[in-house]
Amino acid sequence: MTGNKTMLRIAFAALPLLLLADPALAGHVEDGHAVAKQVVDNPYGLDALWAQGDFVSKGTLIILALMSMASWYILVVKLVEQARMMRHAKAAAAGFWKAASVAEGARALAEDSPFRFVAAAGIEAAQHHEGSLTEKIDLHTWVTMSIQRSVSEIVSDLQGGLAILATVGSTAPFVGLFGTVWGIYHALTAIGIAGQAAIDKVAGPVGEALIMTAFGLAVAVPAVLGYNLLVRRNKLVAEKVRAFAADLHAVLLAGSNGGASLRVVR
Repeated sequence: MTGNKTMLRIAFAALPLLLLADPALAGHVEDGHAVAKQVVDNPYGLDALWAQGDFVSKGTLIILALMSMASWYILVVKLVEQARMMRHAKAAAAGFWKAASVAEGARALAEDSPFRFVAAAGIEAAQHHEGSLTEKIDLHTWVTMSIQRSVSEIVSDLQGGLAILATVGSTAPFVGLFGTVWGIYHALTAIGIAGQAAIDKVAGPVGEALIMTAFGLAVAVPAVLGYNLLVRRNKLVAEKVRAFAADLHAVLLAGSNGGASLRVVR
């Protein structure tokens, strides 16, 4: 017995020397500890939420994801559209009023320019004021109505998609709150089944509830900020279109309609 104890003591004493003498052996020991540390996963993360959640939880997450994708898509598309309209406004201000006639200035604009659409509508109204019904309307009123109608159509197109952003911004927190309530319900159910409020019984459902709340806010906040940004930029674009329409109206009534008609392009 004494001899065995002595041998064990010698072996433990020699172990550090063996590790120093064989770095590969030491590396295997350290790698083993590292692997053991990396194996530990978060049982209450997103993967666990999706794997352990029921159809209500998964459906709520899918709805929030679709709302987020829709809001970001509309935000990017409308920003690109507004930037293009601002370029058209600069082109109209730089070249339209230097033309010899309204028709010539309108032809110089891009075919997809809203300012060309307004100019074409005004020219057509000034040159084609016939018909048993329209003859009862004076030229001034007829041109004014035609230009205002084209401006209203452009402004209406600018508003496209904003209703979706407003809907997402106002409803996403409540969708997330629904997921929160559902997670709390599961937590209470787990407590009732276990008979005690153990942390391991309620940590998963409570974590699910908090994640749903965070997702709802993460979807709603960009939608609200994007809505306010787009409304502000739409106002600037609409002001430029209305100012161009007012100046065009004055030029057309002064008789400088350019003679030749212009095909209405939108």
